[in-house]
Amino acid sequence: MGLLQGRCMNVADAGFAMPPEWSPQTAVWLSWPVDDPRHWGGAKQALIWRKFAEIAAAISRFEPVRINAPEVAHRAIAAACGQALAVPERVELFDHAHNDVWCRDHGPIFVKHAQSGEVAVTDWGFNAWGGKFPPWDMDDAIPGRIAAALGMARFDGGMILEGGAIEINGAGQLLTTEAVMLNLNRNPDLTRQEIEQRLRDGLGVAEILWLRQGIEGDDTDGHIDDLARFVDSQTLLACAERNHHSPNHRILDENRARLKSFLDPRGRPFEVLDIPLPEACEVPGWRLPVLPASYVNFLIVNGGVLVPTFRQAKNDGHALGLIRELFSGREVLGIDCLDLVEEGGTLHCISQQQPA
Repeated sequence: MGLLQGRCMNVADAGFAMPPEWSPQTAVWLSWPVDDPRHWGGAKQALIWRKFAEIAAAISRFEPVRINAPEVAHRAIAAACGQALAVPERVELFDHAHNDVWCRDHGPIFVKHAQSGEVAVTDWGFNAWGGKFPPWDMDDAIPGRIAAALGMARFDGGMILEGGAIEINGAGQLLTTEAVMLNLNRNPDLTRQEIEQRLRDGLGVAEILWLRQGIEGDDTDGHIDDLARFVDSQTLLACAERNHHSPNHRILDENRARLKSFLDPRGRPFEVLDIPLPEACEVPGWRLPVLPASYVNFLIVNGGVLVPTFRQAKNDGHALGLIRELFSGREVLGIDCLDLVEEGGTLHCISQQQPA
């Protein structure tokens, strides 16, 4: 482990690149909810444990789920997963203490070698979305701990980067937002060009495609995984807001125009498909007056897609139907995430896939 890093070689030069999410996976990683009264108002800890167990069980139907959690909690976590009917041999617990649950952002971003198939870890800095939610020291250490646990080579990304801020198509293109990547609360000393070069070097991509900003209520400043996702190398599923009075209407219209202007590596426009946002999800008196609920925060697993739903029968049904059409070869499961999104994210935000 660490040999490639020791040679000062970056991911791209070493022949590695980040695979798209629909590639075969070895496992999906979660960071189990910590016992912190700040989260979900402290009143929903038992409910959120059951929700994480439900999600872990759903993942285990398709592939192993690997869980970061302090060892003292392992027995209780295993029991919760068992009650949710998880496949026992596919629940793997690692003694990795952390600060928060958002493994997409603090977990490792895995890369794979084009010839040998070796999988390695990229370890980027994490500062809790611009220093918003201290402490984050244990979260920042998770990629290195996972690399050590798995005996994998580890590359230093060289800047702050959250996994939810990037979306790739497996054809050398990466989609992100200016509101996050150019925000002075992340990498104030780096120019746009320097950030682009570190993404190319650190993830093995060739081109960076920029949207401007994200939806209302997003603590992250505008992560791409709440806005637009690649379904394949040439097709994008993009959020739309039909309510002209919503501030998201203008934001998402502008995003769609940019998406329609982008070209794939062959010089062809992407196919851009709309998926409406759910109706506004609100919790009176909560710190987020409008929750960042989005159907594109889905998680692709081996043979399946897990999709967040929000107790809106018509909207949920439409979203599930569209995603089933787009992923016709996979089983599509809806998972109620209304309680989960109170803290600002759902299925994609809490997970990180490890490629096969």
